[in-house]
Amino acid sequence: MPLVTSAEMFKKAYHGGYAVGAFNVNNMEIVQGITEACQEQKAPVILQVSKGARAYANHTYLVKMVEAAVIECPDVPIALHLDHGSDFEICKSCIDGGFTSVMFDGSAMPYEDNIKVAKQVVEYAHAHGVVVEAELGQLAGVEDDVVAEDHSYTDPAQVEDFVTKTGVDSLAIAIGTSHGAYKFKPGQKPQLRFDILEEVSRRLPEFPIVLHGSSSVPQEFVKKVNEYGGKMPDAIGIPEEMLREAAKGAVCKINIDSDIRLAITAAIREHFVKHPEDFDPRAYLKPARQAVKDMVAHKLVNVLGCNGKA
Repeated sequence: MPLVTSAEMFKKAYHGGYAVGAFNVNNMEIVQGITEACQEQKAPVILQVSKGARAYANHTYLVKMVEAAVIECPDVPIALHLDHGSDFEICKSCIDGGFTSVMFDGSAMPYEDNIKVAKQVVEYAHAHGVVVEAELGQLAGVEDDVVAEDHSYTDPAQVEDFVTKTGVDSLAIAIGTSHGAYKFKPGQKPQLRFDILEEVSRRLPEFPIVLHGSSSVPQEFVKKVNEYGGKMPDAIGIPEEMLREAAKGAVCKINIDSDIRLAITAAIREHFVKHPEDFDPRAYLKPARQAVKDMVAHKLVNVLGCNGKA
């Protein structure tokens, strides 16, 4: 099947009590690992490209790799999504360049400016058959060019007005997740504001909600990175059981990036230590790709609950 939008995915996810995984991609091995897991688990998937990924790998290469995955995984609905589009121009470029979904992130803007630009993106996207995600509230942390020191929870009183005025197709909200691998301080109890999620869901019935910054930062990866020469003290993520609970409700899309980076880095570091004679990139990228595949398969079944939903 060709690339699809996330509209039908979200409708099924909302009523099916699961979420679709939105995984960030930067190179061929990541695309392969994710989509091979989805093909085997019969799971729909959203492949996300950030501004940083476009700068690193080139827009055209990324699109063509995703198009290759569509051919290789014919049973899997795949959407190609822009993650954290900072302005109308980058959203337009991705819409014109073959993406089926874009996110405009105006969460750091004044409320009225966020509405204004989001509406502009929606009008252009919908005219080209593309869906739009926007964000209310702001997540702390670091991810590529997205940097925020402070966290501001989504105000449920704003969501109806925002969605009505912009016409967006899904909404990312801030309930306690954050970007990067250091989401909580040592000794701090991870928690999500499910009360905000429930109130947003009440005000926007059957409307798809998105969670950014939702990597769980598996400690086996952190341990392996540190064991084989890395330095990632106190890396802590979102507990998987909390994400699974969110996926049972209105959350239809859960973003995962740091866990992919950790899986790859742990596998490569281990390979370099155990096989110092290797200099062929294929030798160490093969286990890295497998690590991504195994991690994604686990997420599809145990966190997102979207296996068998393709």
